Amino acid sequence: MKRRTLLLSALAAAVSAQFTALPAHAQAYPNKTIRIVNPFGAGGGLDQLARNLAVKMSESMGQPVIVENRTGASGNIGADFVGKSPADGYTLLMGSSATHGINPALYGARLPFDPVRDFTAISVSVVQQHVLVVNVATQAGNVGELVALAKAQPGKLSFGSAGTGTSQGMSGELFKHMAGVNMTHVPYKGSAPAMTDLLGGQITMMFTDIPTAIPHIRAGKLRALGLTAAQPSPALPDVKPIAQQGLAGFDLKAWYGVMSPAGVPRPVAERLNAEISKALNAPDLRDKLMGMGMEPIALNLEQSEAYVKTEIARWAEVVKISGAKLD
Repeated sequence: MKRRTLLLSALAAAVSAQFTALPAHAQAYPNKTIRIVNPFGAGGGLDQLARNLAVKMSESMGQPVIVENRTGASGNIGADFVGKSPADGYTLLMGSSATHGINPALYGARLPFDPVRDFTAISVSVVQQHVLVVNVATQAGNVGELVALAKAQPGKLSFGSAGTGTSQGMSGELFKHMAGVNMTHVPYKGSAPAMTDLLGGQITMMFTDIPTAIPHIRAGKLRALGLTAAQPSPALPDVKPIAQQGLAGFDLKAWYGVMSPAGVPRPVAERLNAEISKALNAPDLRDKLMGMGMEPIALNLEQSEAYVKTEIARWAEVVKISGAKLD
């Protein structure tokens, strides 16, 4: 009897140990705080998207979802941090056409992560074009006048961006190439500090996301000259595309999406994709994003993976055409 009791106790202990050792994804997900890392500064379009998603996801999933800014190196520092984090669904990246499009071509072997091998594309969430804005003291009312001004003062005009490897910075480099002008690129660690200097007159112009620019355009502190996509934006209906102002073929859109470290369990990835899609399709958030110049697309897992691979190839061609290089 004593021997039987010992055997049963040993069996119970083994079963208990087996369940204790179950991987995190086999338990209820989520059961703790989820962190979304924004690799750029606070206040920009990517940051606003991340924080709006965090609110919706937290309400729906019953766990806190927080946004953490880890800036530097055109988004590479934050992306590298997430790429090397545990693949458990609790550390996510707000990826973009910078971290998973431009930087692979711009940084090459210096990139500290592989944008495909080190990540799972959870949801390519929105696409967004940028707007070219100038300080109101700048003597240019449209793209043609700006190009003429730049040609008359080679190297004197400057444009800011959220960073060298960002879609904003690349928009400026492509503009220089297509317009045949010499302007100085001043990269910042995010849109907000660049906007501060633009408003203060330290730089001449900026290619930036629409949400960052709209309040200053409406307040009369900035002048919007053109949009980077070939189509108009409902958020800025009176602003013409750059392609319609003498630079035919100028057509750039950025995208933002949620990434996880590679190897995240499929059920966790599917849950996250479903929650993000639900958030983006909520009428209040959808209307808010559209008003900010963002177009929700909420791709599924397979579509997101294919989209990222296509964007890496597309932006490599843009980087090549623009002639952009790291110092």
